[in-house]
Amino acid sequence: MAMVVTEPCVNCKDKSCTQVCPAECFHEGPDMLVIDPDECIDCGACVPECPVEAIFYQDDVPKEWVHYIQLNRERTKIYPSAY
Repeated sequence: MAMVVTEPCVNCKDKSCTQVCPAECFHEGPDMLVIDPDECIDCGACVPECPVEAIFYQDDVPKEWVHYIQLNRERTKIYPSAY
């Protein structure tokens, strides 16, 4: 189960969540960050650092944002690493 970045991250410029990630699994796009589910170690360190509460464990993603699970997977292939 990977961490997933959801809608509240759109247009958020704060990247403090990336600074605590021991797996360096964040990727940065033009309007949001995403997490590579294949690199994420599910530690949850990023969750309390997110100022907009956009990061959830995959099984806990709210229904209205469940499509962000696939979006994170797809966009990690096209967005560069955030590091």
